[in-house]
Amino acid sequence: MTLVAGIDSSTQSCKVLVCDADTGDVVRQGRASHPDGTEIDPAAWESAARDAVAAAGGLDDVDAVAIGAQQHGMVCLDASGQVVRPALLWNDIRSAGAARALVDELGGPDAWAQAVGLVPLAAITVAKLRWLADHEPANADRTATVCLPHDWLTWRLNGDGGALDLATLTTDRSDASGTGYYDAASGHYRFDLLELALHGRRPELPEVLGPAERVSGARIFGAGLGDNAASGLGLGADEGDVVVSVGTSGVVCSVTAHPVRDGAGFVAGFADGTGRYLPLVCTLNGARILDATAALLRVDHDELSRLALSAPPGSKGLVLVPYFEGERTPNRPNATGALHGLRVSNSHPANVARAAVEGLLCALADGLGQLTKHGVVARRILLIGGAAQSQALREIAPMVFGLPVLVPSPAEYVALGAARQAAWALSGSPLPPAWQPPATQEYTADPTPDVPERYAQLRDLTEGGP
Repeated sequence: MTLVAGIDSSTQSCKVLVCDADTGDVVRQGRASHPDGTEIDPAAWESAARDAVAAAGGLDDVDAVAIGAQQHGMVCLDASGQVVRPALLWNDIRSAGAARALVDELGGPDAWAQAVGLVPLAAITVAKLRWLADHEPANADRTATVCLPHDWLTWRLNGDGGALDLATLTTDRSDASGTGYYDAASGHYRFDLLELALHGRRPELPEVLGPAERVSGARIFGAGLGDNAASGLGLGADEGDVVVSVGTSGVVCSVTAHPVRDGAGFVAGFADGTGRYLPLVCTLNGARILDATAALLRVDHDELSRLALSAPPGSKGLVLVPYFEGERTPNRPNATGALHGLRVSNSHPANVARAAVEGLLCALADGLGQLTKHGVVARRILLIGGAAQSQALREIAPMVFGLPVLVPSPAEYVALGAARQAAWALSGSPLPPAWQPPATQEYTADPTPDVPERYAQLRDLTEGGP
């Protein structure tokens, strides 16, 4: 049996799957936690990855490896390859003002969309680099190379922790497309935008590899991917499939043959892991909305789900706007959540529970609406992520989305997609290996259009400042 490994270095943890290269069957796996916070020493990623690899039985019998990881994280290295400062993660919003400044300096949102397929927000790497230049100019001066979490981790693991050459750093289209200084449609970096962010400084950037290319080194490493592209590859998502991932964040994306450029900035025109595109809408608020509501009601998640399903659609007039941690889409980093429509007659835990589920889904449905506005064809929803295990979310989702909802069997799809890419790099084939798609459970229901309509009437009352 030929074995490959996929590594998922996410915000919260590192997961490793060792798989059969021919079938995708998981042979063994391991896991290790990451520290909390919105900035982190990248050494913690390497330590967790090595612990997770060890828990998975090591890589001695593995023929190829690839890494999928959280996107946008800013990793700055000096001329000797040392980390300049802790990496700023995607969910660090201190760069919100920097993002606004960059948008204005280039001539507005549409100028950015036409240049690189996305509009800078606090999450995007280019905004974090402007924050660095403004607030830590000495660190900006020391920065010889900028890379992303999966770039850095591939570099470290491929070099086995020894002395490493910065010139060997690599990335891929999917992750580079989330930086704000790479245009996936043209396949080129925009060094002028990198310099704009850093007030004239121009550090080196990793080489961008194609989806089936290998990283040079003693062991076969695939190019790696951003987490959403890796998840799509693990699911076997194709055109017409809309992947809705409800984890720490909420993500709505779809594979398309052509790039999307959204001048309003709602849709990020990312690349996928197959050479196509992955237009994507991301919200800051995902599964933790359900966590917070369960804590508020002093129930566990099973009881939260039972309560939500016992209430009628529309929660008897309660509407939850789920901007608990600010928001990315729409761009309201300082917004707060709000519960509208409280009356004595509807002040019941069941209505609050359902309002939380409906509010979370309505925010994601807004994302779907932005995709379809740009020509994305949506035939069905693939619902994944930790919150996809909520029975209430599964049953209410088709009512809010107005589409069939398929819930794939629980799996680490980012790590699985990375493993599939590793098998692709190993095979030398022009196409990824034809692994069997996961089994799914389908949920259908009559749409309840009044629920998202009521949500739309109230969401914009929650601005929370710029």
